[in-house]
Amino acid sequence: MAEAEAPLVRITREGDVVWLTLDRPERLNAVSLEMRDDLWNALTLLRDDPTVRCAVLHGEGRAFSAGADITEFGTAPTILDARDARRARDLWGVMSTLPVPLVAAIHGFAYGAGLEMSLYCDIRIAADDARFALPEVTLGYIPSAGGTQTAPRYLHRSDALRLVTSGDALTAAEAFEAGLVHAVVPRAALLDTARTWAERIAARPVEATRAAKRAILEGIDLPLAAGLALERRLADALDS
Repeated sequence: MAEAEAPLVRITREGDVVWLTLDRPERLNAVSLEMRDDLWNALTLLRDDPTVRCAVLHGEGRAFSAGADITEFGTAPTILDARDARRARDLWGVMSTLPVPLVAAIHGFAYGAGLEMSLYCDIRIAADDARFALPEVTLGYIPSAGGTQTAPRYLHRSDALRLVTSGDALTAAEAFEAGLVHAVVPRAALLDTARTWAERIAARPVEATRAAKRAILEGIDLPLAAGLALERRLADALDS
């Protein structure tokens, strides 16, 4: 019997915090179809486990993620097959609605889908060697894992436009100045720093952290009155 291949996303648990490790270092953690499926599986496990209080996403090896694996582009039998596969396991939809607070620990390249993946995280900690880019326009297409929509929600519109239309990379310091990441630390301190942030969040009452995250995610696109009503409902539910 053939030995089963190891998953491309490792799941480990430290108390109330779960670590998700992108584990395709020989390809700079480029997101293949298999990795996307493994990450979808891992995130749905988090979503459905009420005992998980926080999670950390990081990459093995020299990079967080260099983006989508372009060697797989066009390998689906038909365009419809490719579209159906994306819809059957909507990774970005799961990330955008995940109730568990998610910390990204970013080093090396965070390009294309790698950067877009980090933008679905709630906290982004960067090593000083991190580089951020949405280079899709240089290849003749546009970001398609949410980058055109998530970037302007975190950056000033002009900074988001520069990132998306130029394809140029930002250093960690530039990303911090633009508001793309919350902190920049030496590479050797990255995982310990992410652990500290995650454990701080995990120490808070889980119902409160999840409700607070939900209030922001669901309320940000609502008119103010509707957003305030959502906040009141969530606050009342905690008091009941």
